[in-house]
Amino acid sequence: MGESDRYQDYRKRKRGRFTLGQDNNALMNLFILNVIFFLIMLTLQVAYFFYQQTPQLYNAQVVQWFELPANLTKLSERPWTLVTYMFSDTGGNLMRILSNMLWLWAFGYILQELTGNDKIIPVYIYGGLLGGIVFIAANYLIPPLRSQVNNAALLGANAGTIAVAMATTTLSPNHKFFTMIRGGIPIWVLMAVYLFIDFAGVASMSAAYSLSHLGGAFAGFLFVALLRRGKDGSVWMNRFYHWFTNLFTPGKNGKNKPNVKDKVFYNTGKRNPYNKTSIVTQQRVDEILDKINQRGYHFLTDEEKQILRKAADEEEL
Repeated sequence: MGESDRYQDYRKRKRGRFTLGQDNNALMNLFILNVIFFLIMLTLQVAYFFYQQTPQLYNAQVVQWFELPANLTKLSERPWTLVTYMFSDTGGNLMRILSNMLWLWAFGYILQELTGNDKIIPVYIYGGLLGGIVFIAANYLIPPLRSQVNNAALLGANAGTIAVAMATTTLSPNHKFFTMIRGGIPIWVLMAVYLFIDFAGVASMSAAYSLSHLGGAFAGFLFVALLRRGKDGSVWMNRFYHWFTNLFTPGKNGKNKPNVKDKVFYNTGKRNPYNKTSIVTQQRVDEILDKINQRGYHFLTDEEKQILRKAADEEEL
Protein backbone atom coordinates (compact mmCIF):
# COMPACT_ATOMS: atom_id res chain seq x y z
CA MET A 1 0.00 0.00 0.00
CA GLY A 2 1.47 3.34 -1.09
CA GLU A 3 1.63 6.49 1.00
CA SER A 4 -1.35 8.12 -0.69
CA ASP A 5 -3.38 4.91 -0.24
CA ARG A 6 -2.44 4.76 3.42
CA TYR A 7 -3.48 8.39 3.78
CA GLN A 8 -6.85 7.74 2.10
CA ASP A 9 -7.49 4.80 4.41
CA TYR A 10 -6.46 6.82 7.45
CA ARG A 11 -8.61 9.72 6.34
CA LYS A 12 -11.69 7.50 6.23
CA ARG A 13 -11.27 6.97 9.97
CA LYS A 14 -11.21 10.75 10.41
CA ARG A 15 -14.13 11.40 8.05
CA GLY A 16 -15.91 13.45 10.68
CA ARG A 17 -13.34 16.20 10.15
CA PHE A 18 -14.44 16.75 6.55
CA THR A 19 -18.18 17.30 6.55
CA LEU A 20 -20.40 19.06 4.04
CA GLY A 21 -21.20 21.73 6.58
CA GLN A 22 -17.67 23.10 6.81
CA ASP A 23 -17.20 26.75 5.94
CA ASN A 24 -14.12 25.89 3.88
CA ASN A 25 -15.82 23.25 1.75
CA ALA A 26 -15.25 24.91 -1.62
CA LEU A 27 -17.27 22.34 -3.57
CA MET A 28 -20.34 22.94 -1.42
CA ASN A 29 -19.89 26.71 -1.72
CA LEU A 30 -19.65 26.43 -5.51
CA PHE A 31 -22.72 24.22 -5.60
CA ILE A 32 -24.72 26.63 -3.44
CA LEU A 33 -23.66 29.63 -5.52
CA ASN A 34 -24.97 28.01 -8.69
CA VAL A 35 -28.24 27.07 -7.02
CA ILE A 36 -28.72 30.59 -5.62
CA PHE A 37 -28.25 32.19 -9.04
CA PHE A 38 -30.66 29.68 -10.57
CA LEU A 39 -33.32 30.31 -7.91
CA ILE A 40 -33.03 34.08 -8.36
CA MET A 41 -33.58 33.81 -12.10
CA LEU A 42 -36.33 31.23 -11.68
CA THR A 43 -38.17 33.44 -9.18
CA LEU A 44 -38.00 36.40 -11.53
CA GLN A 45 -39.15 34.25 -14.42
CA VAL A 46 -42.18 33.04 -12.44
CA ALA A 47 -42.98 36.63 -11.45
CA TYR A 48 -42.95 37.73 -15.08
CA PHE A 49 -45.21 34.82 -15.99
CA PHE A 50 -47.58 35.59 -13.09
CA TYR A 51 -47.97 39.17 -14.29
CA GLN A 52 -48.48 37.90 -17.86
CA GLN A 53 -45.31 39.44 -19.22
CA THR A 54 -43.82 38.01 -22.40
CA PRO A 55 -40.68 35.83 -22.38
CA GLN A 56 -39.06 38.40 -24.66
CA LEU A 57 -39.52 41.08 -22.01
CA TYR A 58 -38.07 38.77 -19.35
CA ASN A 59 -35.02 38.12 -21.52
CA ALA A 60 -34.55 41.82 -22.26
CA GLN A 61 -34.98 43.03 -18.68
CA VAL A 62 -33.40 40.16 -16.72
CA VAL A 63 -31.49 37.50 -18.65
CA GLN A 64 -29.34 39.88 -20.68
CA TRP A 65 -27.76 41.18 -17.47
CA PHE A 66 -26.49 37.68 -16.64
CA GLU A 67 -25.75 36.01 -19.99
CA LEU A 68 -22.52 36.50 -21.94
CA PRO A 69 -23.14 38.26 -25.27
CA ALA A 70 -21.01 37.31 -28.26
CA ASN A 71 -21.15 40.90 -29.48
CA LEU A 72 -18.14 42.81 -28.15
CA THR A 73 -20.02 46.11 -28.04
CA LYS A 74 -22.65 44.59 -25.78
CA LEU A 75 -19.94 42.94 -23.70
CA SER A 76 -18.23 46.30 -23.16
CA GLU A 77 -21.51 47.55 -21.69
CA ARG A 78 -21.91 44.48 -19.45
CA PRO A 79 -18.37 43.19 -18.75
CA TRP A 80 -19.43 41.42 -15.54
CA THR A 81 -21.35 38.88 -17.64
CA LEU A 82 -18.03 37.15 -18.40
CA VAL A 83 -18.30 35.91 -14.81
CA THR A 84 -22.04 35.84 -14.07
CA TYR A 85 -22.91 33.70 -17.08
CA MET A 86 -21.04 30.70 -15.69
CA PHE A 87 -23.20 30.65 -12.54
CA SER A 88 -26.56 31.46 -14.15
CA ASP A 89 -29.30 29.52 -15.88
CA THR A 90 -32.98 30.09 -16.62
CA GLY A 91 -35.90 28.16 -15.20
CA GLY A 92 -36.55 26.51 -18.55
CA ASN A 93 -33.18 24.76 -18.30
CA LEU A 94 -33.87 22.83 -15.09
CA MET A 95 -32.53 19.56 -16.51
CA ARG A 96 -29.35 21.27 -17.67
CA ILE A 97 -28.50 22.71 -14.27
CA LEU A 98 -29.36 19.41 -12.55
CA SER A 99 -27.06 17.59 -14.95
CA ASN A 100 -24.27 20.12 -14.48
CA MET A 101 -24.51 19.97 -10.69
CA LEU A 102 -24.42 16.16 -10.67
CA TRP A 103 -21.31 16.10 -12.86
CA LEU A 104 -19.76 18.91 -10.85
CA TRP A 105 -20.30 16.99 -7.64
CA ALA A 106 -19.03 13.68 -9.05
CA PHE A 107 -15.74 15.10 -10.33
CA GLY A 108 -15.40 18.00 -7.90
CA TYR A 109 -15.54 15.73 -4.86
CA ILE A 110 -12.55 13.77 -6.11
CA LEU A 111 -10.62 16.90 -7.11
CA GLN A 112 -11.15 18.36 -3.65
CA GLU A 113 -10.05 15.11 -2.03
CA LEU A 114 -6.84 15.10 -4.07
CA THR A 115 -5.87 18.78 -3.96
CA GLY A 116 -7.70 20.34 -1.03
CA ASN A 117 -10.20 23.18 -0.97
CA ASP A 118 -8.26 25.88 -2.78
CA LYS A 119 -8.21 24.49 -6.34
CA ILE A 120 -11.75 23.65 -7.41
CA ILE A 121 -13.21 27.17 -7.59
CA PRO A 122 -10.22 28.61 -9.52
CA VAL A 123 -10.42 25.68 -11.97
CA TYR A 124 -14.15 26.30 -12.42
CA ILE A 125 -13.61 30.02 -13.01
CA TYR A 126 -10.71 29.46 -15.42
CA GLY A 127 -12.89 27.04 -17.37
CA GLY A 128 -15.74 29.51 -17.50
CA LEU A 129 -13.49 32.37 -18.57
CA LEU A 130 -11.74 30.45 -21.34
CA GLY A 131 -15.02 28.91 -22.46
CA GLY A 132 -16.55 32.37 -22.71
CA ILE A 133 -13.59 33.78 -24.63
CA VAL A 134 -13.66 30.86 -27.08
CA PHE A 135 -17.41 31.35 -27.56
CA ILE A 136 -16.94 35.01 -28.47
CA ALA A 137 -13.96 34.29 -30.74
CA ALA A 138 -15.83 31.50 -32.55
CA ASN A 139 -18.73 33.79 -33.37
CA TYR A 140 -16.36 36.30 -34.93
CA LEU A 141 -13.89 33.96 -36.62
CA ILE A 142 -16.16 31.26 -38.08
CA PRO A 143 -17.81 32.76 -41.20
CA PRO A 144 -21.23 31.05 -40.89
CA LEU A 145 -21.60 32.37 -37.33
CA ARG A 146 -20.78 36.02 -37.99
CA SER A 147 -24.32 36.83 -39.05
CA GLN A 148 -25.58 35.65 -35.64
CA VAL A 149 -23.07 37.51 -33.47
CA ASN A 150 -25.56 40.21 -32.46
CA ASN A 151 -28.03 37.68 -31.04
CA ALA A 152 -25.73 34.91 -29.78
CA ALA A 153 -25.28 34.60 -26.01
CA LEU A 154 -23.91 32.04 -23.57
CA LEU A 155 -25.45 30.96 -20.28
CA GLY A 156 -24.83 28.05 -17.93
CA ALA A 157 -22.21 26.15 -15.92
CA ASN A 158 -21.11 23.78 -18.69
CA ALA A 159 -17.65 25.24 -19.38
CA GLY A 160 -16.74 25.51 -15.69
CA THR A 161 -18.06 22.04 -14.91
CA ILE A 162 -16.21 20.39 -17.77
CA ALA A 163 -13.02 22.17 -16.64
CA VAL A 164 -13.34 20.57 -13.19
CA ALA A 165 -14.02 17.18 -14.79
CA MET A 166 -10.99 17.42 -17.09
CA ALA A 167 -8.71 18.63 -14.29
CA THR A 168 -9.76 15.69 -12.12
CA THR A 169 -9.27 13.18 -14.93
CA THR A 170 -5.88 14.63 -15.89
CA LEU A 171 -4.71 14.57 -12.28
CA SER A 172 -5.79 11.01 -11.52
CA PRO A 173 -7.01 9.17 -14.66
CA ASN A 174 -6.99 5.76 -12.97
CA HIS A 175 -9.05 6.77 -9.95
CA LYS A 176 -11.82 4.16 -9.58
CA PHE A 177 -15.58 4.51 -9.13
CA PHE A 178 -17.86 1.68 -7.95
CA THR A 179 -15.01 -0.50 -6.75
CA MET A 180 -17.44 -3.34 -6.01
CA ILE A 181 -17.89 -3.85 -9.77
CA ARG A 182 -14.86 -5.84 -10.99
CA GLY A 183 -12.38 -3.62 -9.22
CA GLY A 184 -14.04 -0.36 -10.19
CA ILE A 185 -14.54 1.89 -13.20
CA PRO A 186 -11.66 4.28 -14.05
CA ILE A 187 -12.53 7.95 -13.96
CA TRP A 188 -11.41 8.40 -17.57
CA VAL A 189 -14.30 6.15 -18.62
CA LEU A 190 -16.74 8.36 -16.74
CA MET A 191 -15.14 11.39 -18.39
CA ALA A 192 -15.67 9.84 -21.82
CA VAL A 193 -19.35 9.25 -21.01
CA TYR A 194 -19.68 12.83 -19.77
CA LEU A 195 -18.12 14.26 -22.93
CA PHE A 196 -20.38 12.16 -25.14
CA ILE A 197 -23.53 13.27 -23.31
CA ASP A 198 -22.41 16.89 -23.18
CA PHE A 199 -21.55 17.25 -26.85
CA ALA A 200 -24.61 15.26 -27.93
CA GLY A 201 -26.69 17.84 -26.08
CA VAL A 202 -25.24 20.75 -28.07
CA ALA A 203 -24.84 18.97 -31.41
CA SER A 204 -27.91 20.69 -32.87
CA MET A 205 -26.82 24.11 -31.64
CA SER A 206 -24.24 26.57 -32.96
CA ALA A 207 -20.68 25.24 -33.15
CA ALA A 208 -19.67 28.08 -30.83
CA TYR A 209 -21.32 26.29 -27.90
CA SER A 210 -19.37 23.07 -28.51
CA LEU A 211 -16.16 25.05 -28.84
CA SER A 212 -16.84 26.88 -25.57
CA HIS A 213 -17.07 23.51 -23.83
CA LEU A 214 -13.79 22.45 -25.41
CA GLY A 215 -12.29 25.69 -24.13
CA GLY A 216 -13.40 24.80 -20.62
CA ALA A 217 -11.93 21.31 -20.94
CA PHE A 218 -8.61 22.72 -22.14
CA ALA A 219 -8.52 25.11 -19.18
CA GLY A 220 -8.87 22.18 -16.77
CA PHE A 221 -6.13 20.22 -18.53
CA LEU A 222 -3.80 23.22 -18.65
CA PHE A 223 -4.31 23.99 -14.96
CA VAL A 224 -3.12 20.52 -13.92
CA ALA A 225 -0.27 20.52 -16.47
CA LEU A 226 1.06 23.78 -15.03
CA LEU A 227 0.48 22.59 -11.46
CA ARG A 228 2.74 19.61 -12.09
CA ARG A 229 5.45 22.04 -13.19
CA GLY A 230 5.14 23.96 -9.95
CA LYS A 231 2.95 26.77 -11.32
CA ASP A 232 -0.19 26.98 -9.21
CA GLY A 233 -2.77 29.13 -10.97
CA SER A 234 -5.01 29.20 -7.90
CA VAL A 235 -2.61 31.11 -5.64
CA TRP A 236 -3.33 34.66 -6.81
CA MET A 237 -7.06 34.02 -6.91
CA ASN A 238 -7.11 32.69 -3.35
CA ARG A 239 -4.96 35.58 -2.13
CA PHE A 240 -7.33 38.07 -3.73
CA TYR A 241 -10.31 36.31 -2.17
CA HIS A 242 -8.76 36.38 1.32
CA TRP A 243 -7.72 40.01 0.90
CA PHE A 244 -11.21 40.96 -0.20
CA THR A 245 -13.00 39.08 2.59
CA ASN A 246 -10.61 40.52 5.19
CA LEU A 247 -11.77 44.00 4.22
CA PHE A 248 -15.12 43.15 5.77
CA THR A 249 -13.79 41.20 8.75
CA PRO A 250 -13.74 43.12 12.07
CA GLY A 251 -10.28 43.50 13.56
CA LYS A 252 -8.45 43.05 10.24
CA ASN A 253 -7.06 45.76 8.00
CA GLY A 254 -7.11 43.78 4.76
CA LYS A 255 -3.59 42.39 5.11
CA ASN A 256 -3.01 38.72 5.64
CA LYS A 257 -1.60 38.17 9.10
CA PRO A 258 0.24 34.98 10.04
CA ASN A 259 -1.90 32.78 12.22
CA VAL A 260 -0.76 31.14 15.42
CA LYS A 261 -0.02 27.88 13.67
CA ASP A 262 2.33 29.58 11.20
CA LYS A 263 4.16 31.47 13.94
CA VAL A 264 4.58 28.49 16.24
CA PHE A 265 5.30 25.67 13.83
CA TYR A 266 6.45 27.13 10.51
CA ASN A 267 8.25 30.41 11.15
CA THR A 268 11.34 28.82 12.67
CA GLY A 269 14.14 30.56 10.81
CA LYS A 270 16.71 28.25 9.25
CA ARG A 271 15.82 25.31 11.45
CA ASN A 272 13.66 22.45 10.23
CA PRO A 273 9.98 23.22 10.87
CA TYR A 274 9.59 20.08 12.99
CA ASN A 275 11.92 18.23 15.30
CA LYS A 276 11.86 14.51 14.70
CA THR A 277 10.36 12.58 17.57
CA SER A 278 9.23 9.05 18.15
CA ILE A 279 5.99 10.29 19.72
CA VAL A 280 3.16 11.36 17.40
CA THR A 281 0.52 13.45 19.14
CA GLN A 282 -3.08 13.75 18.01
CA GLN A 283 -2.67 17.52 17.83
CA ARG A 284 0.18 17.13 15.34
CA VAL A 285 -1.85 14.72 13.22
CA ASP A 286 -4.82 17.10 13.27
CA GLU A 287 -2.62 19.93 12.03
CA ILE A 288 -1.39 17.81 9.12
CA LEU A 289 -4.94 16.78 8.25
CA ASP A 290 -5.92 20.44 8.27
CA LYS A 291 -3.12 21.16 5.83
CA ILE A 292 -4.26 18.32 3.58
CA ASN A 293 -7.81 19.63 3.70
CA GLN A 294 -6.63 23.10 2.69
CA ARG A 295 -3.92 22.31 0.12
CA GLY A 296 -3.93 18.58 -0.65
CA TYR A 297 -1.78 15.54 0.18
CA HIS A 298 0.85 16.33 -2.45
CA PHE A 299 1.83 19.54 -0.63
CA LEU A 300 2.96 17.72 2.53
CA THR A 301 6.65 17.76 3.41
CA ASP A 302 8.55 14.49 3.83
CA GLU A 303 8.48 15.04 7.59
CA GLU A 304 4.71 15.46 7.59
CA LYS A 305 4.21 12.36 5.44
CA GLN A 306 6.39 10.39 7.87
CA ILE A 307 4.31 11.58 10.82
CA LEU A 308 1.07 10.68 9.06
CA ARG A 309 2.43 7.27 8.08
CA LYS A 310 3.46 6.57 11.66
CA ALA A 311 0.04 7.63 12.91
CA ALA A 312 -1.56 5.22 10.46
CA ASP A 313 0.73 2.41 11.67
CA GLU A 314 -0.23 3.10 15.27
CA GLU A 315 -3.88 2.68 14.31
CA GLU A 316 -2.98 -0.66 12.66
CA LEU A 317 -4.08 0.40 9.16
